[in-house]
Amino acid sequence: MIKRKIIALLTVTLILLSTMASVASAHSMPSSVVSLDFNDNVVTAELILPLDRLEISFGKTLTDAPAEVLDKYQAELTAYVKQHINPVSPNDERWTVDVTGMSLQLSAEPYDLIVDLSMSPPDGAPSDHFTLNYDVILHEIVTHSVLVSVRSDWNHAVTSDKPVLLGTLRADVTSIEIDRSGGNWWTGFENIVRMGISHIAEGTDHLLFLLVLLLPAPLVAHNKRWKEFGGVRHSILQLLKVVTAFTLGHSLTLIAGALDWIPGTSQLIEVLIAFSILISAVHALRPLFPGREALVAFGFGLIHGMAFASLIGDIGISPWHMVSSIFAFNIGIELMQLTVIAVTMPWLLLLSVTRVFPYVRIVGACIAITASVGWIAERIMSKSNPVAAVVNVSTPYAAWLVVALAVLAIAATLKRTVMTKKHRSKYV
Repeated sequence: MIKRKIIALLTVTLILLSTMASVASAHSMPSSVVSLDFNDNVVTAELILPLDRLEISFGKTLTDAPAEVLDKYQAELTAYVKQHINPVSPNDERWTVDVTGMSLQLSAEPYDLIVDLSMSPPDGAPSDHFTLNYDVILHEIVTHSVLVSVRSDWNHAVTSDKPVLLGTLRADVTSIEIDRSGGNWWTGFENIVRMGISHIAEGTDHLLFLLVLLLPAPLVAHNKRWKEFGGVRHSILQLLKVVTAFTLGHSLTLIAGALDWIPGTSQLIEVLIAFSILISAVHALRPLFPGREALVAFGFGLIHGMAFASLIGDIGISPWHMVSSIFAFNIGIELMQLTVIAVTMPWLLLLSVTRVFPYVRIVGACIAITASVGWIAERIMSKSNPVAAVVNVSTPYAAWLVVALAVLAIAATLKRTVMTKKHRSKYV
């Protein structure tokens, strides 16, 4: 009898626990988020505070009319946040905390209050080593948690596309020691250089644009057609003009775009980049602007630079390091461009004096035209299509095209050499 009662009690307990767990999972309480940005002498932070949780700890109704929260309570919320955030230096000196902005995220539930902070250490104290004492919401809701992460730290190569989680705060753990010392400026610079290299290496559209510019570089145009090989000197000069003009163009808009000096939508820029590939590919088939390639490369470089600038904006580089970021990113771009030219142009020069080159130029231009049309359609309609999908999937295998080009160039050159020797032997 007793055993049956025990079994019944355990069964009821398990059912209750299961029910509670299912309810908890169905109504899981969102965490707060603290994202830190480390600058030279100040640490800025973004707090994301769930409005329904904040309502309980703040003691005022916030969720009935969330759009009116800032109008009613911004001053009180500012005081509340500052009261519950207290960073201190290693020798327990308090930092200065200022609320620099507040906004609401009301596009999707749960609604959030977003608070921007500026935290400054006392004179002589380091800005990269401190203890963050934080109990916003935590002081009232013991089940709440706060995720603390580094969103931007130049000296440790951290950018917003790859934030670093430092820890989680709870009601029983409301402080976290943050030590970001030991980094250096060069680490951040190298990181942005690598990002510039990766952006070109992984950006099929930028690579394809560069390659179709190279296709007709060794040739001379006559009567609106590409004719004979113009010579090594002509080819190198043409290459230098085009690459220099493109570099100058994208450098200008990279600087202007990163500093928000020029407007522009990402979709429009991406469509224009695909259009630049289309025009350059048609030019590789038949000369549209012979002798003015450098001017056109400069114009298209302006467009490509806008895309580069948007990437710098997306990774959350702070204004404190913007100049270094632009310079480093540009170096990365140029290093990758020079690498592409170095591994491609010699084979094009070899092929340009053979009978094979017209076919290589035509096939290459047709591939670029097909890809650009697929990209234009995809970027205008915001919907993938088979052509764009195939091109995007083929990106990792782009290096094999260079290998194939090298093999073809060597084979064509050997054949040309053998044929020349045979031709000469007839007259010996």
